[in-house]
Amino acid sequence: MDEGVLGPRHKSVPPALWGLTPAEAVATGVRLRELATPVMTLDRAASDANTAIMTAWAREHGLELAPHGKTTMAPELWRRLLDAGCWGITLATPWQVQVARAAGLARVVLANEVVDPVAASWIAAELDRDPAFELVCWVDSPESVAALAATAGERPIDVLVELGDDGGRTGARGLDAALEVAHAVASSPRLRLRGVAGYEGSYGADREPATAERVRGYLRGMASLFDRVEGMLHSPILTAGGSAWFDLVAEEFEPYRERATVVVRAGAFQAHDDVFYTGISPFAGQERAFRPALHAWARVVSRPEPGLALLDAGKRDVPSDLGMPVAPGIAGAVVTQLADQHAYLRVPPATELVVGEVVRLGISHPCTAFQLWRLMPEVDDADAEDPRVIGFVETVF
Repeated sequence: MDEGVLGPRHKSVPPALWGLTPAEAVATGVRLRELATPVMTLDRAASDANTAIMTAWAREHGLELAPHGKTTMAPELWRRLLDAGCWGITLATPWQVQVARAAGLARVVLANEVVDPVAASWIAAELDRDPAFELVCWVDSPESVAALAATAGERPIDVLVELGDDGGRTGARGLDAALEVAHAVASSPRLRLRGVAGYEGSYGADREPATAERVRGYLRGMASLFDRVEGMLHSPILTAGGSAWFDLVAEEFEPYRERATVVVRAGAFQAHDDVFYTGISPFAGQERAFRPALHAWARVVSRPEPGLALLDAGKRDVPSDLGMPVAPGIAGAVVTQLADQHAYLRVPPATELVVGEVVRLGISHPCTAFQLWRLMPEVDDADAEDPRVIGFVETVF
């Protein structure tokens, strides 16, 4: 099968477009209504607006952006972020970095410890192969330092000490443990200490005042660690900021903008959602609020009883890990369950919803939406009466 053309391996693409390249398909003037259901689409107008909002905010606060590319795993969408002025792209695994390198990306934050010797050796070799390639990864223990220090190469590997806290994910637990890691880095000729990293999202999944104060406390711990290691740093970096708390990162790290490159790694904004991030976003309710750019379109396949409609989108098509999809266009409708290929949509008994009708769904958690679509159609404006397909975004999972 020709990998350069559309075909049956591309979910939702109709047989009428098989054998065409994505560009040729777009040139036919195809509309959203001509695609098979279920289908997930990216709204280009909303996505571009979200990117403009976030990059403008970062400029206002003197911050750099390295959005987390694992959200989309779509090199084309990474390039749009860089073209919009983002400082770099964050990724979560060495394999994701390899995808980025194949796509030509030159600056990457690897927001993870690298202890796999195969991956560590590749990083060392790639740094030597391309003097223009910039990568910084994380360490949180003497063992993670030793794994990188065991590599062979000419260029040193840049690292950030990751600070963690009780109940969090990775990260050295406490200032003393983090300082031990920093001194281990400083003693290794293979490594270069660049700064401090952390992920505050582990410590708060709502916007309650007590949660915000917990997050602030963690960020202040990162700042304290930076103060202690600043004299050991080369071209200092201080980085935090997932998609939920970048506003607090800006506030707590404001004193460090003249002392370090302060990098925010929020990644969900490019696509946003209708549930989780809409509820927790720092911009929620504001004039510059992000717009959901991901939508699923599912068809009613059965009305077996009053108050129930079965749609042709299920777990293989839409995410549910941070909340069920929603159907905002139908009053009182609630998705209560997802099977592999069906969604259970409960509706008021008097709802007029017939077999064959298409329902627009909003999703939660873009990270687990993109991974379900190897090729995602992109529309000009999902709110238009007859959205036009303007491209196909390829994902790499």
